[in-house]
Amino acid sequence: MRGQLLLPTLPMARVLLLLLALLGAVAARAQSPDRPKTCPYDSAHFDLFHPVPRNQLRELRPDRPGVTESPFTVDAGHFQLEVDGFRLINRREDNQREREWHAAYLMPKLGLSRRTDLQLEIPVFATQKQRQSDDPNWERQRGFGDVAVRLKHNFLGDDEECPVALAAVGWVRLPTGGLAGAGGAEYGLIVPVDVNLGHHWDAEGQVETKLCYDRETRGHYLGVVPSVALEHDFNDLFSFMVEGVARWDAQHSGWRNSVNVAPMFNLNDNLQVDFGAHFALNRETDREFFVGFTFRR
Repeated sequence: MRGQLLLPTLPMARVLLLLLALLGAVAARAQSPDRPKTCPYDSAHFDLFHPVPRNQLRELRPDRPGVTESPFTVDAGHFQLEVDGFRLINRREDNQREREWHAAYLMPKLGLSRRTDLQLEIPVFATQKQRQSDDPNWERQRGFGDVAVRLKHNFLGDDEECPVALAAVGWVRLPTGGLAGAGGAEYGLIVPVDVNLGHHWDAEGQVETKLCYDRETRGHYLGVVPSVALEHDFNDLFSFMVEGVARWDAQHSGWRNSVNVAPMFNLNDNLQVDFGAHFALNRETDREFFVGFTFRR
């Protein structure tokens, strides 16, 4: 029912437990003899006002392009910008159709300390339109979206000397978008995990729980988004990611699932370009197409 805090169904809960057990087993057995020590400094000596030397920066590990985020933080004292240059989203719910596109969706990040960075989500411009399936006329809304403030802290593996990395990301989204936004504050917690499998393979997973705002009821409702991804570096230039995502919230019945794919191109140590798509596995699941990049300074 709308607005009620309900729990996921038992079958999906079993799937999530199985995925967590699988990641734990992989982590216990993962061996990466071909993985070099990529962290040649004691990062505890650096902070926001004492930046890590540029010749000692770790590998660029952005949160994009998939739903599954990275447990690695930005090096202390450095700035990183992740940008959705363009994203098109199509969705349907019962007899309602929606389409929206975002331009210049920015996520600037600042490394605060050894294991912590501060992040913002800034949706510079978005256009959303919706209509009933039997009505050819679209209702349109456009403008600046809701800004989110995020804080990421790494608990394990940020020095890249361990095959397992674990972090937590807490966020709050502010109602800055007016009619183009949710209409109220939203809150969430993300727990991402990365397991290096060796031979340039990484298994990634996360669980996000969030309180979303409903403009009609003026209340919050619970949402859960688990995801699992597999990433392979073919060479220094080209990488590829495939990802499975499930979404549940108290306003919809059942789970909405998608498979996401994204090629990534590492043009240099501080610049990555990506594009990709989210392919819906359910009728009411969003379909998305996007292109973006990550820059570190």
